[in-house]
Amino acid sequence: MTTVEERLLPSAEPIQLIDQHGVPHDHPQYGLPSEQTLVDGYAQLVKGRRINDQAGALVRQGRLAVYPSSHGQEACQVAATMVLRDQDWLFPTYRDTVSIISRGVDPIETLTLLRGDWHSGYDPYQRNVAPQATPLATQLIHAVGVAHAARLKGEDTVVMALCGDGATSEGDFHEALNFAAVFKAPVVFFIQNNEYAISVPLARQTVAPSLAHKGIGYGVPGERADGNDLAGLLAVLGQAVDKARAGEGPQLIEAHTYRVQAHTNADDATRYRNDAEVAPWLERDPLKRLEAFLVERGLLGESLKKQVVAAADEAAEALRVGLMEEVQPDPAELFDHLYAEKTPQLKEQAAFLQDELAREEA
Repeated sequence: MTTVEERLLPSAEPIQLIDQHGVPHDHPQYGLPSEQTLVDGYAQLVKGRRINDQAGALVRQGRLAVYPSSHGQEACQVAATMVLRDQDWLFPTYRDTVSIISRGVDPIETLTLLRGDWHSGYDPYQRNVAPQATPLATQLIHAVGVAHAARLKGEDTVVMALCGDGATSEGDFHEALNFAAVFKAPVVFFIQNNEYAISVPLARQTVAPSLAHKGIGYGVPGERADGNDLAGLLAVLGQAVDKARAGEGPQLIEAHTYRVQAHTNADDATRYRNDAEVAPWLERDPLKRLEAFLVERGLLGESLKKQVVAAADEAAEALRVGLMEEVQPDPAELFDHLYAEKTPQLKEQAAFLQDELAREEA
């Protein structure tokens, strides 16, 4: 019989199926994804890296107000969406731009929020992607609500709720886990532990054995994965999604990764860490290890690699061109969407503004 500890506690070490040198390793519980899945995942990793780099350049050119990069965390970003079906939902944070684009949301619309324009920039219902959440952990409550509603309606839906290590120190994180566990909501809580909450290191947030261990307090099974190993992430997240869909309730997954770049362009990471700390993580790059594996298996030749890079460059170019276009704001939108029906006061203010604008143009 399985004990409570065996059912709920995560593995002693993060699950890893391909190491940093591209060498595969057998695991008793998790198998390698199919070759085609890994080739497709590699293409998405390359595209995600190019989008991260392009977005960083657009910040320096003044076309984006801010960009929290996921450079080095692309495996987490891509895996989180590859394991979902169309009817599932993704609840992202401000750092999950690549994940949103991987889900199929238009890249220009995805970055509209970080450009400082027009709410979330995209229609959440088109791809079942909630607006990016800047406040820590608030989206987890919303994710549980959607999952609980889907279960009540008998829908075959799983919700992937993303958060970082910093969010696990927020009350919303614990409330979301508790509610989801009590009502068996089909949610996969996916923590991208990149070791820093802006400048606060993980050691200043918790002394728990791992963040995945926090699930046992709520009766939520936890698991850990190497956050830079796409194969391991697909296996662990895929199993978690399957369990949630099968009615086994919420799952808690922690990916061990690292924030290679600064928190955002407004942060100076050299004030709280040095290059020696970052260097080992550069050797664990998710792209390099998967590329080495695919080349060794004869699944990635020069021709296919050129196609993948060309497609990524094309996506980055489209992003650059799209965000270079000047936005023509419509002042009348100030009064739209505040209420389903405008109040008499809003109508009066809107008319006043239109009159003022007409006088300026006259």
